Amino acid sequence: MSSIIPADLRYTESHEWVRANDDGTVTVGITDHAQHLLGDLVFVEIPEVGRVVTAAEGCAVVESVKAASDVYSPLDGVIVEVNETLADSPELINQDPYGEGWILRIKTTAPLDALLDAKTYEAITIAEDEDENASSLANPKLVE
Repeated sequence: MSSIIPADLRYTESHEWVRANDDGTVTVGITDHAQHLLGDLVFVEIPEVGRVVTAAEGCAVVESVKAASDVYSPLDGVIVEVNETLADSPELINQDPYGEGWILRIKTTAPLDALLDAKTYEAITIAEDEDENASSLANPKLVE
């Protein structure tokens, strides 16, 4: 599975993306890779504006027909805006994960350098895909 991984964003190992905004906030969403793994999203639980979050803290939930998954804050900060449109249209994350499907905005002073760049994140997704396709007792592959 080939995922779209924009080079200008930063990423987390838990599949969130981060875009720095001009006003000192960052926009956060889940990656194309994550939305592919989850499948069709049917519900998004967004956090409250004003909530203080720490890096790696669960702050939102995305639910698909397959599973529910936490969305983790990539940085310490305060949630200053949430994408209210997702309440009625969670499928925006599937359709446009890096645009209209953004989840929240955080005011932070944390540097983005600590997050993964696109190349490093891509290596993680490739390794995950290979693990998923690896031969195992639970998932045997026929060898001819």
